[in-house]
Amino acid sequence: MVIPQHVAIILDGNGRWAKSMGRPRNYGHVRGAKNLEIICEDAYNMGIKYLTVYLFSTENWKRSKDEVDALMRLFRRYTKTCIKTARDNNMKVRVLGDPRALDEDLQKSLRDLVESSKDNTGLNFQIAINYGSRDEIVRAVRRVAQDCAEGKLQPEEITEDCFSGYLDTAGVPDPDLLIRTSGELRLSNYLMWQLAYTEFYFTEVPWPAFTKDDLWKAIEKYNGRERRYGGVREE
Repeated sequence: MVIPQHVAIILDGNGRWAKSMGRPRNYGHVRGAKNLEIICEDAYNMGIKYLTVYLFSTENWKRSKDEVDALMRLFRRYTKTCIKTARDNNMKVRVLGDPRALDEDLQKSLRDLVESSKDNTGLNFQIAINYGSRDEIVRAVRRVAQDCAEGKLQPEEITEDCFSGYLDTAGVPDPDLLIRTSGELRLSNYLMWQLAYTEFYFTEVPWPAFTKDDLWKAIEKYNGRERRYGGVREE
């Protein structure tokens, strides 16, 4: 069994799962956050080196104010808990996205989380919060343009590898496997540059109900696919 080095997940279905249980949507988000802690440990024990999860997109601000406020409260609790989890599990955390739209206290918690875990050598855990792939690419283009204007970079030096270094995921290998839960069949503005050669796995299971067995199923499906790049089989 080949274990993918990098797995990306779109954590979908929290609200629908809660509704199916006769509970409010926010209950689903709380259970989803708890499940994320479990899956992080499972992923690391399986041999996965990088796990990237989509927590909150740039489009999620369009949800109701009550739901957004509840999510921000949850993120505040989660980041504080994650500092301890990262320390206990030797987990290195990185944040993707533009944090400037978040409240300052949450920005500080995220900075503390990244700083406190920067020397850890276990699972590389990436949290995408206030993240959108188009926004990420636009921000990267602005930095490229600024460096060109300042003479730090020449246009002919801009390659795919060069541009990748301006993205939020700079220095991190692209995902081998993308998992999206709860039956949706779209990328939702997630890691569009990085997912160019990634295998996709969609499951009807909502995120709060997603288990280690479901993760194994995704990896088994990944192993059953013939991966090709430019018509050449990947060995």
